[in-house]
Amino acid sequence: MAAQEPSPPSSLEGNKPGFPKKILANNLEEKHLCNSCQKILRRPLQAQCGHRFCSFCFHKIVSSGPQNCSACIKEDLFEEPTSILKQGGAFPDNAARREVEALAAVCPNEGCTWTGTIKEFEASHEGSCDFMIILCPSCKELMRANEQERHNERECPERTLNCKYCKEPFLLKNIKAHDEICPKYPMICEGCAKKKIPREKYVDHIKFCSKFKAPCRFHVVGCDTSVEKEKIHDHERQCSYEHLNLLLHFIMGIKVMPVQGLSRRCQELELKVSTFENIVCVLNREMERSCATMEAYNRQHRLDQDKIEILNNKVRQLERTVSLRDLSIVEMEGKMREMSAATYDGIFVWKISDFTKKRQDAVAGRAPAMFSPAFYTSKYGYKMCLRIYLNGDGTGRGTHLSLFFVVMRGHCDALLKWPFNQKVTLMLLDQNNKEHIIDAFRPDISSSSFQRPVSDMNIASGCPLFCSLSKLDSKNSYIRDDTIFIKAIVDLTGL
Repeated sequence: MAAQEPSPPSSLEGNKPGFPKKILANNLEEKHLCNSCQKILRRPLQAQCGHRFCSFCFHKIVSSGPQNCSACIKEDLFEEPTSILKQGGAFPDNAARREVEALAAVCPNEGCTWTGTIKEFEASHEGSCDFMIILCPSCKELMRANEQERHNERECPERTLNCKYCKEPFLLKNIKAHDEICPKYPMICEGCAKKKIPREKYVDHIKFCSKFKAPCRFHVVGCDTSVEKEKIHDHERQCSYEHLNLLLHFIMGIKVMPVQGLSRRCQELELKVSTFENIVCVLNREMERSCATMEAYNRQHRLDQDKIEILNNKVRQLERTVSLRDLSIVEMEGKMREMSAATYDGIFVWKISDFTKKRQDAVAGRAPAMFSPAFYTSKYGYKMCLRIYLNGDGTGRGTHLSLFFVVMRGHCDALLKWPFNQKVTLMLLDQNNKEHIIDAFRPDISSSSFQRPVSDMNIASGCPLFCSLSKLDSKNSYIRDDTIFIKAIVDLTGL
């Protein structure tokens, strides 16, 4: 008799596909390849069908839902449900991982002389090799990792430089465009020939530079002479005759419209203005009608939105009601199943079908334990159930089928005698009724497993070495049609 001890599951994660084949220093074996990416396994997972995948590849395959195993289809071994790949349907293959990580490896990058094991390659060399080919994020050129610094500083056409005048950053290809707008770029005055005038101060300089040539004020009427500012008055005095002549020709070139033509033109414009005023009045009336219609539509829309919100609230209330009803139905169905399976004489026979699949789930750690329906010593007596580990638990893990007895909290516990002290007999039935496997025990009344329950069930207690798995694996009559039968008998003496 021993208390059941749960053990937490463990998992391995991977975020990269398999290792490249050319990493191997020796010959490649088929068993070391991922059945998805066809590269060397990285953190392998084994599916229920037995095929191995990289952790990254398996999660990528099942990310969109359950998928058929392509390797099973290729090998003509497809069989439901074991050949269906799904989330949680594979376990870490640590033996295969250790075997792969111990393989001799070389660096696949040309020119690198590193050697070691695949485990050492992944831990300290992969991703840090100086000969690894990488992509420049700016110009997209391929290069070795040890050439990246030189490329970024001297060769990349997309590299960023700092302007030697304004210190602002810009792309190398935009150097000419930047020089055209740089506020610190040195300019040369065309008048006084002064050099290194910052562009931002150039305009102020030419305003006051007496040597800078500016166009004559009469350039609008035809004078095309540019004159230094300090000589502009001399130019205007010397060329006054030419300026007046240019101005006269400019004025004479303007044609004056006859007065009668102007009057007729005004009348035409007044008529057009009157017509446009009438059109604007009509449009204003139409606009007022449209605004009134729009306001009516808006009012109706608000009313409709209020109705929709009310209906949405009613729908949400109905959905909550339906959800509560569904939960109630599920609970009632569970209680009905429990009631239909329950016995009230201390004798219970538990039929476990699909034994092979449930055994595989236990071995893989997906469902290590199973609980039976509840049974009773009488209608108002002790409530009990069984707990079975198809791959063993505690001292029997991996070697025996472990079977435990569990005292549960019942409705009439206050009327019963505690601690529970009835003899319990556990049996694995021989379906030929010849040689049943039997174990019995009388409860240890000092154990918390047999005190009055304060939660739904007490700690399980029973037989971790109930039946050897080798006995079940050999030819026998305990398993028939992939089904076994467990029987529990509670001695009712003294009740």
